[in-house]
Amino acid sequence: MPRTRSLGWSELKIGIITVASVALAIMMILAVGGQGGFGWQQYELRTRFADVQGLKSGAVVRVAGVEVGKVGAVQLSGSEVEVLLKVHEENKSRITTESRATIGSLSLLGEPIIDISPSTAGTSLNDGDVIQSGRTPGQLADVAEGATQSLDQVTQMLREIREGRGTVGKLFTDDQVYKEVQALIASVNVVAGELGRGQGTLGMLIKDPAAYRRLNGALGDLQAMTTRINAGEGSLGRLLTDDALARSLTSATANFDQVSARLNRGDNTVGRLLTERELYDRLHGMTTRLDALTQDLQKGQGTAGQLLHDKQLYENMNAAASELRQLVGDIRKDPRKYLNVRVSIF
Repeated sequence: MPRTRSLGWSELKIGIITVASVALAIMMILAVGGQGGFGWQQYELRTRFADVQGLKSGAVVRVAGVEVGKVGAVQLSGSEVEVLLKVHEENKSRITTESRATIGSLSLLGEPIIDISPSTAGTSLNDGDVIQSGRTPGQLADVAEGATQSLDQVTQMLREIREGRGTVGKLFTDDQVYKEVQALIASVNVVAGELGRGQGTLGMLIKDPAAYRRLNGALGDLQAMTTRINAGEGSLGRLLTDDALARSLTSATANFDQVSARLNRGDNTVGRLLTERELYDRLHGMTTRLDALTQDLQKGQGTAGQLLHDKQLYENMNAAASELRQLVGDIRKDPRKYLNVRVSIF
């Protein structure tokens, strides 16, 4: 009897150790292989999609490409699909109200997974909160939709061309446009033929070596002139390179600015003429009187006016001047004849 009890206790200890080892192994496997951690280290989030594209329970949940949990459940909820996400608690600070959940894939043809965009903005989501879903760009459906739209646009364009709309449509359907294009092509052929025969300025430039040499010489002269200017030769070169000339121009500009400022302030006669109304009125009045005097002279009014217009007065004055010159000449020849001085003493 005692031996039997001893064997039972030994078997019991072996069983306990075996169960404990298996449980420990399972926990180690879960701790090492499962990125979501143990159940007490996870929190749940919910999201909704119109189409989960074959997403199943147990699919990977990633944040910025790093596995952080698993998909707990996928079930229909009205017209949408609700997905339960189990995420490790250490990612709470990275998943906020600004984050978005999208459906991705492990590879090009791999099974679908959940990708969550990390965000430091917004408020962190707690256990049971809803994370907003987003549409994954570059999906096959998007490509197909874009291709369909492109085909529709091409079809519409072909329809418009057949109906003669637009430039291309008129080119295909309007005989007048076709004739104009043909005439344009013919004109281009004529111009090309004239160029080939050396006709016209451009044709001579292409065919005539002398014209080419003259043009080449002109370009050479232009290059030489540019070289001289860059070297500071000549007036233009000195203007570009001589600092003294630049300072002189700057000084002249400054002096001109000072003169302009004085004119604007009315510091001198010209400035007062520009700024003072009274001086302007005086000059204007004097000009008006001068114009009136000129008009009187032209009309022959006054002595000066008659002198300009009266021929008899001019001839009389001319004759008087001649007689005066003759008298002066006679006096110079014989002064005693005209200058007789008598002295009497009484």
